[in-house]
Amino acid sequence: MKTKKLVLMAMFVAIGVAGSTFVYFPAGIARAYPIQHAINVIAAILFGPGPAVLIAFLTGVVRILTGTGSLLAFPGGMIGALLAGILYARFGKVRFAALGEVVGTGIIASLVAVPYARLFLGTEFGALFFVPPFFISSLAGAILGAVLVARLAKVDSLKVWQ
Repeated sequence: MKTKKLVLMAMFVAIGVAGSTFVYFPAGIARAYPIQHAINVIAAILFGPGPAVLIAFLTGVVRILTGTGSLLAFPGGMIGALLAGILYARFGKVRFAALGEVVGTGIIASLVAVPYARLFLGTEFGALFFVPPFFISSLAGAILGAVLVARLAKVDSLKVWQ
């Protein structure tokens, strides 16, 4: 990987960690942290699925180590980033990256979180327990990410970053 790409990826991890500390809103029984989902959409578009997943993973690790995140950050962030990157690579449209984030996190990751929570957190919840908060958070973040990408594209900032 090129140094510029690594620096940008590290910057996205830092924004994800800092953003999750300050930007959240209540979503049912949980809190929604849309910044990570916005970063997933932007990273999927700029770097592709692999680096987007790595950014989500490293953000989760730092948040857990600093006490600002839970183990649910891994399936929540990584699956959405992967699907956002795959759909963007396949179709080349921002809306597909946003859709990938919402489906990947809001639906798939929320269902993966049930056995994951049982195994790693020792808690048992129903299959639909995680869907509403994951979906709300990923939808808000995907919209934010798509809007940011559209604004950055208008001023040609995306070309500089790629």
